[in-house]
Amino acid sequence: MSVLATLFSAEPAEVVRKIDPKQFGRHLRSLRNARGLTQELLAERSDLSSDTIRRLEAGTFSPSLNTLAGVASGLRLRLSTLFMSYEDGSLTQEQEIVDMLLGRSSEELDVLVKVLRVLLDK
Repeated sequence: MSVLATLFSAEPAEVVRKIDPKQFGRHLRSLRNARGLTQELLAERSDLSSDTIRRLEAGTFSPSLNTLAGVASGLRLRLSTLFMSYEDGSLTQEQEIVDMLLGRSSEELDVLVKVLRVLLDK
């Protein structure tokens, strides 16, 4: 059976799994801690309340897409990366680097390219 046939014959539960709020909350906490952010600082960067971040991490809040987009922005991640890293169980270094570059100005990108060239050319 071809890959496409396999995908289209799969049951919906096999294609998209349900999100466990507690597990997703642990995932958010892990991403926040990896960046050295407090709940308050993430809330500020996300334009959300500290209580919203607390409830998300506790798994007691069902967020809107806009809330999740705010959290992703506060973590400096694309929304797709937030979900992909949850489903895959990890965030690759490549994904994180690409996400760090998003929204940077041309001048910042120029400086970053120069720094990378120096670091990688050793």
